[in-house]
Amino acid sequence: MLKTVVEMDKAAVVLKLLGDKTRLTMMKLLDNNDCCVCEFVEIFDMSQPSVSQHLRKLRDVGLVREQRKGQWIFYSVNKDNDYYGFIEQIIKQLPDQDYKLKELEEKGTRITCC
Repeated sequence: MLKTVVEMDKAAVVLKLLGDKTRLTMMKLLDNNDCCVCEFVEIFDMSQPSVSQHLRKLRDVGLVREQRKGQWIFYSVNKDNDYYGFIEQIIKQLPDQDYKLKELEEKGTRITCC
């Protein structure tokens, strides 16, 4: 496996983005799941514009990608991004957050579409 060396300036930008608890939690959730903005609104109890701003920052550096499914846009971790190898070990050290999605499922507010 070829290791990519991340430039110091870019590493600092990525680490600063992940220094925010909300974005770090989003990355942990997105590492194994595709999620919609409205799911994050529910999980983090914050406004849709605030959630979209967090996702935009992650998308702008290429950490997440978006895919339209019907009327929703779903986000996932961009594992092809040069920074993924850099942050992968950080994400793997974090406690599992999938229970937050299970809670949405139990309340009937988890988005499921084809």
